[in-house]
Order: sequence, then structure tokens, then C-alpha cells
Amino acid sequence: MSTASSPASPASAAHGEGASVPATALASGPLNGRVRVPGDKSVSHRALIFGLFAEGVTEITGLLEGEDVLNTAKACAALGAKVERLGEGHWRVTGVGSRGLSEPDAVLDFGNSGTGVRLMMGAVGGQPVTATFDGDASLRRRPMRRVLDPLREMGVAVVAEAEGGRLPLTLKGSVAPTALTYETPVPSAQVKSAVLLAGIGAPGNTVVIEREATRDHTERMLAHFGAHVSVEPHGPHGRRVTLEGGAKLKGAPVAVPADPSSAAFPLVAALLVPGSEVILTDVMMNAFRTGLIATLKEMGADIETLAERSEGGESVADLRVRHSRLKGVEVPAHRAPSMIDEYPVLAVAAAFAEGETIMRGLAELRVKESDRLAAVADGLAACGVSHRIEGDDLIVTGGGVRGGGPVKTHMDHRIAMAFLVMGLAAKEGVSVDDVSFIATSFPSFLPMMRGLGAEILA
Repeated sequence: MSTASSPASPASAAHGEGASVPATALASGPLNGRVRVPGDKSVSHRALIFGLFAEGVTEITGLLEGEDVLNTAKACAALGAKVERLGEGHWRVTGVGSRGLSEPDAVLDFGNSGTGVRLMMGAVGGQPVTATFDGDASLRRRPMRRVLDPLREMGVAVVAEAEGGRLPLTLKGSVAPTALTYETPVPSAQVKSAVLLAGIGAPGNTVVIEREATRDHTERMLAHFGAHVSVEPHGPHGRRVTLEGGAKLKGAPVAVPADPSSAAFPLVAALLVPGSEVILTDVMMNAFRTGLIATLKEMGADIETLAERSEGGESVADLRVRHSRLKGVEVPAHRAPSMIDEYPVLAVAAAFAEGETIMRGLAELRVKESDRLAAVADGLAACGVSHRIEGDDLIVTGGGVRGGGPVKTHMDHRIAMAFLVMGLAAKEGVSVDDVSFIATSFPSFLPMMRGLGAEILA
């Protein structure tokens, strides 16, 4: 794989070879400017993986060049694709076809990326190859059985695994994967995607049933690369996704839109810091990714949608965000899949809102890069914010935020960014213990925020 100045592996940092980097965000003056956050992480992972599976060339623009995605690019190269970096965010993948994967010579190391490793397990599971998957200390703690269970039903053999179905583990893919109808036990786009990827080479239809609909980037990209996919409603909030077997994918161009999960941080910062006005360009507006925007608008946020358009099969728009007085709301559990990565920064917004904000159904936060529910609660406590956890619900009482810290980030990039955002509007600012892991998803976060006027010391 040809790359330019790839960042250090997150795995090495997690195993103690890299030093933590503390940082402090100070109460700032107005934030102003027009910025584009990096490309969407979910689409970036999938663009590389579908380029691996496709026949011919896939040209990708706007690719997120964070450590998580770079590790997926390395895995695609190890599995036989030709992966080239042509310029900033501009990559070319020459694929091997739907049954052409090569057996990798070494362990596939995904660093901190749950998305990369779970999707690639599905990709390898439907192929006649054996591969070992690993990651950093944080990723080794995350559950993999939710993916391994359906893959076993499709004929994939788990040759070796760490205790509890965790990394490192070795999969022996199926020579003839079995088509499967599978109802996901928890709302998870990663589980759904792994099953669909394993089903590409299966002779019959692979069906995934969701009681709560999750982000649909895999379905969209399957169709974009030439597969036949149908989607039907299932129950009040769910969907039934059917992939016709024997798909032959063809290389296709992918323009990656700006990541709404990354846009959430400057967006909330602009809402909280008095006098701010920020325009975020090219933000993905996929209906399964806009739960945070819908919630913030219910809270009274001044977010204006400009120039909505379609690019690369996804809806995108520019967002004008102005400082706003927020009020507490109740966020329903069925909205969680559309904003699961944004709850840490929503909790920060709630800390400044008038009254209580109740966030329902956050069980999935317990199995992210950290136990995010506990990490958010601990961070709120360190900054003097009144809150409580009731079952899987988080209730935050807003008001004046003292700030302080240090907030323990637990090697979680979104915890680090969320509490730095809090510091920009808190009376005493906020310190966090480590910002090194921000590079996994948003390597330009600190310079971008400083360019808008934020005072962040690191």
C-alpha cells in the first residue's frame, strides 16, 4: 500500500509505547468561520472494503485519513487489493473480485476501530481464507460475539479467540457460505454489515431483520457497486434488508461526504459559546445520521440547513450554526441508532441547557471504545454537572457549568473531544487526560477548532 506520512499505530500507543497527551480547553470568545470536517468514517471504511471486493478500480475522494480508516486500508492491501494514495483524501483501490481475496501473511491490526474489524470479519468470513484479527487494548475489550454468532451460522469457523469472544481471534472463512435470515439482537449497523458482506458470495438471499433501523450506508454502497438489495419496513421502527446472492461488484467512484459525527463537535461548540456563528460544509444528512441535529433543534438550537443536495448517493448540506439558549428535552430510545456516537457531546450540550435532558436507551454506549455511559457520567461529575443514570438512561440537569477536570478519556476519542467542547463554554475551562486518540477519527480537530477561535492548550 502506498501512503504518505501515515500516523503512528494506535495499537502501539495503547500498549504503552506512546505517551498520553493531556490538553485543556479554556473559556473562549466567539467561534467564527467556515470549515469542512473530515470525510465520514463509516463511508470511508466501506468504500475501501467494497473497493477490495469489486472488479476493477474504485476511486475514492474525501476519504477520512484517520488511524482507524488507514488500518482498514492496510487490511485491504494485505488481503490482495492494490491500495494507492494519490493525494489528500484521494485514494484508488484496485479490487480482487468477490471471490479473489488472498490469505494475509500477518495479523490484521485494526488499532482502535470496531467498525473496521467487525466489517472485515464479515468480508473474510464469506471467503475461503484464514485471517487473524487484533487491535489495541481498548479494542480487545470490546465484544465480538455479536458478529461471530451469525457468521458461525453461515459456515465460518472461529479457529481461535480470546476469552469472551474477544480479540485477538482467527477466522477461517467459508468455501461455500450459507445464506442466512438473521434478526439482530441489538441495533447494530456493524453486525448487519458483517452479515451482508459475508453473504455477497452466498448462493441464496441473505436477509437481515432489524427491530430498530440503523444507518444504511452498507445497503446504499452495495447498490452503488452493482448488487441487488431490497429494503422493506419491519414493525414500527425496523427494516428487513435482503441481498440477492452471487453478487458481482464492479468498481465505482465514491465521494465521501463530511462526517456528521465529527461535525457534531464544532456544531455544539458554536451553540454553546456566546456570539458564535459557524458554517459547516458538505455534511452528510442521511436520515439515519441526523438524530443529533433533530434533538438539538428540539432543544432550541439555531441550525440552518443550506444548499441541500445529493453527492455520491448520499444527501449532503451546509449547516449554519449560531449560539443558542437550549432547553432540556426527552430523547426517545428509538432515536439512539441515528446518533449513537453523538451522545457524549449531546450530554455536554445538555449540561448548559435549561432544565433536564433525558436520554433513553443508551445500552449500546456501554460497549463502545470505552464504557461511554460511565465515562460521560464521570466526566460530568468531574466538571460539577448534576446528572444520574437510571438503567440505560442518562439524565442531565443543566445550568451553569463550572468545568475543571481532569476528565479521564479512557482512550476514547469522542470523550476527549466532547469535554474539550465543554471547556470552551465552562467557567473554569476543562482539562482532559489524553487527546492522542483523537487521531483515530478526527486528526485535524485541534487545529480546526483553534482556527475557529477556540483556545485549546495541548
